[in-house]
Amino acid sequence: MPQGVLPNAISEDSDLGLRVRAERRRKSWTLDDLAARSGLSKSYLSRIEDGERHPSIAALLSISRACNLSLASLVGDEQPTQSPCVVVRGSEAPVSQGNGLTYQVLTSGVRNTSMQPVRISVPADRAGNELYRHEGEEWLYVLSGFLLLTLGDAEYRLEPGDSAHFDAGTPHRLNALDGRDVEAILVASAAPRALLGSYL
Repeated sequence: MPQGVLPNAISEDSDLGLRVRAERRRKSWTLDDLAARSGLSKSYLSRIEDGERHPSIAALLSISRACNLSLASLVGDEQPTQSPCVVVRGSEAPVSQGNGLTYQVLTSGVRNTSMQPVRISVPADRAGNELYRHEGEEWLYVLSGFLLLTLGDAEYRLEPGDSAHFDAGTPHRLNALDGRDVEAILVASAAPRALLGSYL
């Protein structure tokens, strides 16, 4: 498999948009309601629903948390299970794109989970300097390539085997270095106070 390319065809944005719209309507929410709950703009959400915008991982995490859904259900790979263990075969997990990243959700069939593991590919020629932020934490592990993690005003060069754990509410960005694509595992989780609140 070529470096920087994940297996399977990339999911259609229109399918993702239809799933977001269907879930919003199922909850009887307007676009304004979803915007207020997710922290994303109404126009941005409208473009996602219409299949005109590739949402970032941060945006998908915000939408999934607002709707109380797993990330897998948004990208079309939720498979209900009663098993205590969810196994996702690499050849079966759907692949999506957003803001220049290619990503593959590494769990399925689990609603309301506090942990969202994703395999990401950051291409060497990725353009854009937009910083992202969302509720919760992220843990990042570099599999191959050299990654520049911008976190607020700080920058961290990560090499294969390096990991970083940070507050996802801090503006952040991922860029490949040295002209090579980067493969990494990213695990996003709900904010600790949100987890604590679920026990109270």
